[in-house]
Amino acid sequence: MMRAGSLILALLLAACGGDNSARYLVDAPAGETARNVRVRSIEVRDVVLPAHAGAIEIAQQDETGALRNVPDTLWADEPVRGITAALARSLDIGSSAMVAAEPWPLDTRADVRLIVRVERMIAGADGTFVLSGQYAIAAPDGTVRERLERFDIRIPMAAADAPAIAAATGQGIAALADDIITTLAR
Repeated sequence: MMRAGSLILALLLAACGGDNSARYLVDAPAGETARNVRVRSIEVRDVVLPAHAGAIEIAQQDETGALRNVPDTLWADEPVRGITAALARSLDIGSSAMVAAEPWPLDTRADVRLIVRVERMIAGADGTFVLSGQYAIAAPDGTVRERLERFDIRIPMAAADAPAIAAATGQGIAALADDIITTLAR
């Protein structure tokens, strides 16, 4: 019985190791220059994604409106972690603030906490990538006025394939970072 269990485990591990799926990073393009914002530091909380965007498989909407996985493609990182890291990196490069994803790594707490809740993150059948939802800027010490802002970002995709979806996702994250920086500069 022990040998049969070991054989089954070995077969399962071999099947998992044979995954030849292409993996794509979320790589948000960096802004040209850093803009001044009214805070010194920003903690980016883990981005909240809907189930359709939180899966490791890359999905695309078909003509019927259904979301289907693009065959043999995966995100290179777990989506919440990848999106959060890309947003924090874009904010750090594009603003005068120090930015890090949670947990905040410094002893002095961040001036503001950024909470992003994505409602839709879809590569549409019409060739448009949609990133929409709401973000909150929380300022426990009153550094800036706390606020809730909605976002609805639409990026035309160059093609209907995984590389184009990954590129549009990165562009969407960069556009969201730009919107947040604009809000924090006011």
